[in-house]
Amino acid sequence: MKKLIIALVALCMPALALAAGGGHNPHIVHAPINMYDKASLQKGAQIFMNNCTGCHSAKYMRHERIADDLGIDHDIMMENLVFTTDKIGETIISAMPADLGKKWFGTAPPDLTLEARLRGADWLYSYLTNFTIDESRPWGVNNNIFKDVGMPHVLQNMQNELSEEEFKERMADLTNFMVYMSEPIQVERKRLGMWVIIFLFVLLIPVYFLNREYWKDVH
Repeated sequence: MKKLIIALVALCMPALALAAGGGHNPHIVHAPINMYDKASLQKGAQIFMNNCTGCHSAKYMRHERIADDLGIDHDIMMENLVFTTDKIGETIISAMPADLGKKWFGTAPPDLTLEARLRGADWLYSYLTNFTIDESRPWGVNNNIFKDVGMPHVLQNMQNELSEEEFKERMADLTNFMVYMSEPIQVERKRLGMWVIIFLFVLLIPVYFLNREYWKDVH
């Protein structure tokens, strides 16, 4: 019986393994993620499609899935957020060839579909908000989270136009979208998971009494 209780408690424990991406960096801060905030997810999708897909692909995500999940009309999606194909059912593929990316940046820009699962939301958000001026670097910038990164600060114009607080909000939106993209089903998974946990706790009651009935003669 003790083993059963331990197993059920273990199922209820939250996952403790978070991808921090490089130990205890003092610049890494908590990312304000909310998978239920569709307005934030839509803003994040707009930033991602307009600023990231020029170099990065998201080959495991389809434009149609984004539109359906985030409540974006297909025509609006195609007109404003799809640039490399005329089919909404296609995956997100960058127009930049990998060899050209390697020539410009020293390495081919990685696919970003699962980047949030690899790095973690806190790491991504902190990375996006920690570019610094460094004239010794090829693109004139460096990053407190990813030292000597080969990526230019593509969101620098946005950062210059917005206040610090507004820019951090936009980066939170972008991070929010990338977390969604890494696991689009997670909201539904968490909803179903809660019902599964409730079911297991209810099931524990008859199992407990059944166990007592089976073992009463032994004890």
